[in-house]
Amino acid sequence: MTEKRIQLDSMSQATTLYGPFDENIKTVERFFGVSCVNRDTEDGSGGCLVVSGSDPLRLSDACQALEYLKNMVKLQDALPSQSVEYVCNMFADGRGDELEGLDSDCVCVTVKGKPIKPRTVGQKRYVEAIRKNTVVLGIGPAGTGKTFLAVAMAVTALRSKQISRIVLTRPAVEAGEKLGFLPGDLQNKIDPYLRPLYDALFEMFGSDSYAKHIERGTIEIAPLAYMRGRTLDDSFIILDEAQNTTREQMKMLLTRLGNNSKIVITGDITQIDLPRGTASGLVEAARVLKDLDDIVIHRFSEKDVVRHRLVREIIAAYEKYEKEKIKKQE
Repeated sequence: MTEKRIQLDSMSQATTLYGPFDENIKTVERFFGVSCVNRDTEDGSGGCLVVSGSDPLRLSDACQALEYLKNMVKLQDALPSQSVEYVCNMFADGRGDELEGLDSDCVCVTVKGKPIKPRTVGQKRYVEAIRKNTVVLGIGPAGTGKTFLAVAMAVTALRSKQISRIVLTRPAVEAGEKLGFLPGDLQNKIDPYLRPLYDALFEMFGSDSYAKHIERGTIEIAPLAYMRGRTLDDSFIILDEAQNTTREQMKMLLTRLGNNSKIVITGDITQIDLPRGTASGLVEAARVLKDLDDIVIHRFSEKDVVRHRLVREIIAAYEKYEKEKIKKQE
């Protein structure tokens, strides 16, 4: 049995690193097959974490993961369990070096002063793709931050006056019978489909500032049908839930692109709600546009899911089920 020691700087650092009921430490133990024991010191610091294990390589990986998590604690007040799992996953897969610089990239600051940062390598590459390209397609499962990070990038571009307007849009797939049963005028009927976009903007701006931007027209949220016939200059355009666009709708939106504008298109091709036999505009666009300059198709995986751990496991289980079903059909 080999052991290594990790010195902790303060009690508050130790408390955050360990997590509620030592859940973070238990996660490290589970991933690497090691044992972690706290040893108090007389100097008033956070003590010393003694990590022991029978496999020297896995022990080394565990200590590197803990050192990385310790540095994360210095940069933020909390250490979400999802982040701990992700860091352990990366070091267990021998990809810990890819995490370098991840926590230093602040995309935006919310109205409450909270920094918004990429939390996975996939998210960081997505943010970099948006910075460097005119059109980005972000394709991946729920919980990967596709829409939220795109909105954060749009807010940053608006605040720095790189663009003069944010345009957010989604297709309203059920814009037939079901929509007709909802109360109010057309905007009231459409609002439920746009709610995730509202939520993201409220977090960035706060309700008062958001209302002023809406009044001035610097933020526009509208169903996709409202985009027809327009040219969008000096705009950051986000098309959300793009898996539910038809090929005609997708082409229509892409050709709205004006001077000094960006388009970010997000969607999950495993959750297409179009009528049977209708091709998804997002699926087709990913095939048609993949070789064009200044356009990037970024694909997230279940490892980029930053919601509850079970969300990632549910997505992986469904993917496994679909693959097995396809094999049986063959």
